[in-house]
Amino acid sequence: MTPDRPAWRHRLAERGIDRQLLLLLPALLAVLLLFIYPFGYGLGLSFQPDHGGVLGAYRDFFTDAYQRDTIGTTLRLSLPAALLNVMASVPIAYRMRGRFRGKRTLTIVLVVPITLGTVLTAEGLLNFLGPTGWFNRTLMAAGLTDTPLRLTNNYWGVFLSLVITGFPFAFLLILSYLSGIDPTLERAAATLGAGWWPRFHRITLPLLAPGLATTFCLTFVLAFSVFPSAVLVGDPAGATRVISIAAYHAAYETYDYPLASAIAVVMGAVELAVVAAVLGLRSLFYTGSTGGKG
Repeated sequence: MTPDRPAWRHRLAERGIDRQLLLLLPALLAVLLLFIYPFGYGLGLSFQPDHGGVLGAYRDFFTDAYQRDTIGTTLRLSLPAALLNVMASVPIAYRMRGRFRGKRTLTIVLVVPITLGTVLTAEGLLNFLGPTGWFNRTLMAAGLTDTPLRLTNNYWGVFLSLVITGFPFAFLLILSYLSGIDPTLERAAATLGAGWWPRFHRITLPLLAPGLATTFCLTFVLAFSVFPSAVLVGDPAGATRVISIAAYHAAYETYDYPLASAIAVVMGAVELAVVAAVLGLRSLFYTGSTGGKG
């Protein structure tokens, strides 16, 4: 029996199975307990026949305009915010690829909003852009307006909050992707007479396209799950009643857990649809290997 054991181990090793796989067990257990089980439980709960059938909760959500419209409201907030974060990050990250004095300090300043958190960011927006905030008081003192501009407790308050909190993530991701693109490619094009725009448009941007798509997807998912901002600096019962608020209302105010689970499933399905569309469009810009960090 002893001579057969090494051969058995060798056969398993050839299939990539060895003792090192045991190191994956804690991570696998955490994924099962914290992600797969809650997802499966919530999915099963959404099909409970409490609403007149296994699809009753979904039917009630889509037939109620007040509930259904939360999808469009959330998309109108998350899509522009994610797009603006990506577009604003590209030129800044492109300029910061090289070495220059004060680069570290500037990077710290740009990523500081990560440390603030959503609640503190919302409080800062209320103090700065609110009806009695510094911005409106300055405008009225300068005679530029007679009444305060309404920049909080509406769409714009939530949108600005999503931009402030989402930009650092987009910037750091795009900076890492740009750092993975070989700079000698642009230098070679420059020696052939290519200007800044042709080099960026024909070399850097196609190589960066996979990174841009990934960054947009991550920032979109982050923005689509907005909840505190929609309550603190938005209008949670009106213009900024996002889908996460609808799920919270169903679960913890009316205690309708099948409907809350159905809303959460719809929320995930919409996110997956947008992510799939973006990743599909990515192939129109670049079909080769990403290379480097991209």
